[in-house]
Parts: sequence; structure tokens; C-alpha cells
Amino acid sequence: MPPHVTLVNPPYPKGAHQHPPFTPLGLGYLAAVLEKNRYEVDVIDCQALNISFEEVKSEISKRKPDVVGLTSTTLTYKSALRIVKIVKEVCPNCLTVLGGVHVTFWDDKALQDCPQLDIVVRKEGEITFLELVQKLEAGKSFSDVLGITYRKDGKIVKNPDRPYIEDLDSLPFPAHHLWPLDRLRKYGNVMFPLMTSRGCVFWCEFCSAVRMFGRRFRMRSPKNVVDEIEHLHNTYGADTFTFYDDAFTVDQSRVEEICREIHDRKLRITWDCGTRVDMVTKDLLQKMKDAGCIAVWFGVEAGSQRVIDAMGKGFTANKTKKAFKLAKEVGLMTIASVVFGFPGETRESALETVKLVEEISPDDIGYYIATPYPGTPMADNVIKMGWLRVTDFDKYDTATPIFELPTLSMQELREIREQAFHRFYLRPRYVLRMFAKGGTYGFSATRTALAHLLRATKSKLHRL
Repeated sequence: MPPHVTLVNPPYPKGAHQHPPFTPLGLGYLAAVLEKNRYEVDVIDCQALNISFEEVKSEISKRKPDVVGLTSTTLTYKSALRIVKIVKEVCPNCLTVLGGVHVTFWDDKALQDCPQLDIVVRKEGEITFLELVQKLEAGKSFSDVLGITYRKDGKIVKNPDRPYIEDLDSLPFPAHHLWPLDRLRKYGNVMFPLMTSRGCVFWCEFCSAVRMFGRRFRMRSPKNVVDEIEHLHNTYGADTFTFYDDAFTVDQSRVEEICREIHDRKLRITWDCGTRVDMVTKDLLQKMKDAGCIAVWFGVEAGSQRVIDAMGKGFTANKTKKAFKLAKEVGLMTIASVVFGFPGETRESALETVKLVEEISPDDIGYYIATPYPGTPMADNVIKMGWLRVTDFDKYDTATPIFELPTLSMQELREIREQAFHRFYLRPRYVLRMFAKGGTYGFSATRTALAHLLRATKSKLHRL
């Protein structure tokens, strides 16, 4: 009998800042590749189902898989290890495999942390995981499988990296049918995620994308991207999408071609994306809007040019102002993504950021705390400087200070972020504006504003 594979998306730790659940694309691609090769696959998405560890244990007992493959972010790493232990308790002979960005840079430590973990898959996992399942089926050794770290004769062995997948069009579309899609609804809609590229040509200090996927932009063809949109539209009635690329508009001509494909196929859809402020033009934004784009997440990052430069972003605050002006002129909603507490941050530079946000006046805001994820240059620097204070990965939720700067205390950072949220959301004109816009973003922003109003009434924070 071919091996039966169960894929698991572990839960967030209790009390952590959480993002709305989507189909996790990493597992979705793994499942699709396995199904294409005629393996039996099922999924346990703890985040979508909101199930306990005891319920996971029960599900594993029922399914009796031969292989359990888990993914994890830094935030869900400890949850993943707990599930690995549960798997071995229920199915001692099951092969346990853990992948994802966190363990790519924590591979030997993960195997040390958890004796029940058999193999870590580093970087891109589709071909590596398939090969592991094939080796298991054939009763062969894993010793020549590229891209894994594992135990051999009681020692931890790190095989060479696997070359990146050059032809991303060759990958099957993610296996959304294995997910409980009804549990992924937000304000009545299921928002389907799409990844159209891998790798990055930039080198931002707080990001691990280059080390994870390479410093080169590998792209799916516009036809392949829109084929997936059309497939999801026809199969699930999907009409709401989000592009998960780190910077969707790096190749602007490709984005224009994607927009043309959507238009030519008369697909009535809406979508959003994230990108850099220095990678848009008014003409491009207009074409995106005409093809159904309703919102753009921009990496604003900071208002202080000194901090922007320290992050390695390579743009100016004036570029930020221009990008938001252009997006608003064509009628797109704008969301600003901001990082507080990057090394070198001071109370004054944080206030510059708050003032910039007020000037560009986005439709929504993400104020995040600089978090030293393994694999990022920032983490290397924080550890080298002796600033790290929190080593519990359950706290790495971008809402909790993790390290102490000589220029800004962790307590000050908490207060600055909370007060910045209050300043943004507790404006009557803003609440009315977003309520009037309606839709997913309008209702979400209104709900967030009301939550901050409630918190503000209980808070005794000093004003910035």
C-alpha cells in the first residue's frame, strides 16, 4: 500500500496575535504534488478548525497515517513540536517531517528540541517532501535526499540544499478541496490566496525571503496565474483573492499582462496585493483597479529616513507619500504596513512614523513590532549585540517586544504602538468613512476601531 500522508497546520499559541485563517499555500502545494503522484493525502488545519491538541490526537488515531508533514512559522513552532510528540505517541512508526521558514534556519535545533521529530525539510518543500514519501514507499534510505536535515546513526546530518524550482508553472494548483472552506469565511466570503512568484531581489534586514527563496525573482507566467484564478472561480465560485507575493509589482509588465488576462477572460473578481512604495505608477495602479484590484498593502515601514535606510529598504519617505497619493487618485484602498522598534529606533523616530501615517492617511494600518525571526539579518544583529530578552517563540507574534534597544525600552515600545493605534482608529471621521465603504476592508476597519475604543477606555497610557 502506498504511504498515507496527513498534513498538519498547527494552532497559534493561546493569547497570541492571530491573522485570519487562509488555506496555507505551503501545505496546499505539498498536497497537490502528492495527489498528482497518486498518494492519499488529508489535512488537519488546527487554525481553521480551532481544535485542541486532544482533538488532534483523536484525528491522528482515526487516520493512522504513515507520514505526518507539518509546517510552522516561528509563532507556531512549539505547537508543531507538541503535535509531533502526539503523533509518535499514537503512531510510533509514523514518519514525522517538519518544514517551513522557521525550521529552515532552526533545523538542527529543532531535531535537538524534539527527539520525536525525524526530518526537517529546508526551503522549498514540494520536491523534497515528495521524494521522502517515494523513498519511504520503496524502503530506501533518505541519505541522498537534498534539502533535509535528519538523524543518521544518532547524529544530526544536514544534506546539501536542493536547487530552487525554476519552472513554477510546473507546480499543480494548491489543493484547496482538502480544506474546510466554510471555516475560512470572513464577512461572508472566502478569500483565496495566490502566490505568483518566489524569491526577492531586495535585502531587507527584518526579512528572511532572500535566504529562504533566493535573491532572484522567479515568476509564474501571467497565463498560469489567471488559469488558477479561473479554476478557483469555476470550481468554488471564488470571486475574492489576495496575492501573497512579498512585492507583487516588482515586474510591472508582468502585472499588466495578468490584468489583461483577467480583463480578456471577463472575470468579475476583486483582489488585493502587497508591494513596495517605489514599484508603482499611476498607470499601473489604474490597470490593476480596472482588473478588479480594490486595495494595496504598502510597506511603509518607517517615517524616519534614518530608520528606513537602516532597514535596507532603499526608498525615501517621499516615495511613500507619492505612492499613497497615486493609489488614492485611482480609487484604490490603501493599507500601510509599519514596523516599530527596529534597531536604532527612538521615541522621536517612532513619532516621525506616526506623523507620516497621519499625513498619508491610509484606509487601514498594520503597526508591527520588529521581531527577530531566525534567518533574518536583524536577528543575527540583535543576538550579536546582546539585546535579545525573549526566547519563547510563543511570544513572536509581531505585537510583543522581543528585544531591548539602548535607545528605546520594551515598555516604551508597547506604549508607543498602543497609542499609535488609538490615534489612528479613534477618529470619528475615519470610523464613519470606513463604515460607509463597507465590504471586507470597511467592516474590518470599523470593527478594529471599536475594539480600540474599548481598549482606550480602559487604558491609562500617556499620549505620544
